[in-house]
Amino acid sequence: MTKINFVHFKFLPMSMRVLFSMVLLVFGVGYLMAMIQVWENHAGKDGDPMLSAKDLMIAYSGNPDGTKLETALRGSMADMLPDEKRQVIFEWLHSGADEDTFTSKIDPVLQEHCVMCHSPDANPHLPNFTSPEGVAKVTARDEGMNLHTLIRVSHIHLFSITFIFFITGFIYTHAHVRPTWLKCVVLAVPFATLITDVASWYLTKVWTGFAWVVILSGALMGFSFAIMWITSMWQMWFYRVPEHIIENEGRIPCVHREN
Repeated sequence: MTKINFVHFKFLPMSMRVLFSMVLLVFGVGYLMAMIQVWENHAGKDGDPMLSAKDLMIAYSGNPDGTKLETALRGSMADMLPDEKRQVIFEWLHSGADEDTFTSKIDPVLQEHCVMCHSPDANPHLPNFTSPEGVAKVTARDEGMNLHTLIRVSHIHLFSITFIFFITGFIYTHAHVRPTWLKCVVLAVPFATLITDVASWYLTKVWTGFAWVVILSGALMGFSFAIMWITSMWQMWFYRVPEHIIENEGRIPCVHREN
């Protein structure tokens, strides 16, 4: 039988522990910013300021009871207009978005508050509010994220988050955690939930109940990240190493295999 060992944090060079700590600190701040971004992008789409499963259902599968413009004005764009002007737009949308009302009431609001960003010159990636044709595109039924956007966001998430958890997991392997199967589960969960998370973005378009899988996957991913982060930082700087590890010169036996 051959033992495969990892050296505990306390027996690593100081420079390596400092490197690991700085990486974890940056990842920790980055993860926090990612959670804030999720909140900013999705919370409030259902009209409630709190983030909910319905927000995710609307984000990915669309809103059968509303338009893209209404979804935006109830969510990420809610602060861009005064409440009374948002209400005028909502009433216009609910009454059928007729052209006469658009010219007399809606277009002046858009010209005053929106076209500074929603114009080809300012940002070609945003809906164009300088023409009725551009506005018409966001007064149609909200279908959620289109396939092109989902694919673009999917490959970014799959590659970038995999690297983050590979590095975080590699640092965590130097921790002393028993039983070993628990340590392996913590290492594996983020990668498994990353797959279920991204897959559920697409599946929510088929059945909105998959929005709960998105929430559960994100929660498990965050919980695993927290365990690895806290355990690694604690054992690097504050942990009292067990005697059997000291006697083994800092090596942590992890796996046994036949020669």
